[in-house]
Amino acid sequence: MKKVRVGLLGFGNVGSGTYDTLKMNMGKIERETGVTFSIDKILVRDPSKPRRSEAPAELFTQDPDDIIGSPDIDIVCELLGGIEPASQYMLNAMKFKQHVVSANKAAIAANYPQLMKAAKDNGVEFRFEASVGGGIPVLSALTSVLGANDFSEIMGICNGTTNYILTQMTDFDLDYEDVLKVAQEKGFAEADPTADVEGFDVANKLSILIALAFGEYVAPGDISTTGITGITKDDIASATARHQKIKLIGHATKDKSGKLEYSVAPMELPFSHPLAGVSNEFNAIFVTGNAVDDLMFYGKGAGPLPTGSAVAGDVLEIGKAIAKCAECEK
Repeated sequence: MKKVRVGLLGFGNVGSGTYDTLKMNMGKIERETGVTFSIDKILVRDPSKPRRSEAPAELFTQDPDDIIGSPDIDIVCELLGGIEPASQYMLNAMKFKQHVVSANKAAIAANYPQLMKAAKDNGVEFRFEASVGGGIPVLSALTSVLGANDFSEIMGICNGTTNYILTQMTDFDLDYEDVLKVAQEKGFAEADPTADVEGFDVANKLSILIALAFGEYVAPGDISTTGITGITKDDIASATARHQKIKLIGHATKDKSGKLEYSVAPMELPFSHPLAGVSNEFNAIFVTGNAVDDLMFYGKGAGPLPTGSAVAGDVLEIGKAIAKCAECEK
């Protein structure tokens, strides 16, 4: 059985979720892929820090060179977050002919052209399903089973924090500040929620969706972005009276001439729209293709196991490709 060796850059929520997913499902994975996967090194800042998942102490390292460029690592999973040094780590790994998997929407959106070029130039796989929608398999669907479509529209609820806040404001007639405080206490919002509530996180994800669906790179900074901090109870009550719900939507459309328009902003949706029923921390992406018509992908957009599941799925696909190449070379 072919063995594929994996290195994790980071062991926070996503890194530990990836580790747990592979560990708990390894028997099934080996039966269905004919490949065994081993996590051989994990990059952390502090090996002694308490963590949500346990891994053997000998796997931990504070030196990225133990993973990036190591001949003992086939796949590098970049799960650190932030643009740097994550982007450079990914580019360096590709130069060493290592395949790369990432959940890092900020780094991918900021450097999408360079990362895709590096993967092509070095003949390696670069996969990033977990960067949009957590465990929702929308990116692979856009580029595989839906790849024959000409897409005209994408609408996404791509941030669980803002969707939770708007849901609670709508369902319980609460003020924004009060709900934000509860969301922080529950762990749905960061201590500094700026990236979420101002829409920057959704802009990163929309940039990636646009690149895959429409084949055009739009930097997150070029997307008109408005968050939810200005939404009041009166706004929500007024929308409700018109049978509408307010949702923070990443939206991109392409007209018949091929012109793209895109934005991130609170949007009023009729109660009958599928996205209007997406509540609390759940995410959903609604796409329209000229062959498939309307589709919606729905599920948990964050969390260690849902996001780790998407990372592990990318690792599996690369592992199967590695095994197939090994067979072809015999």
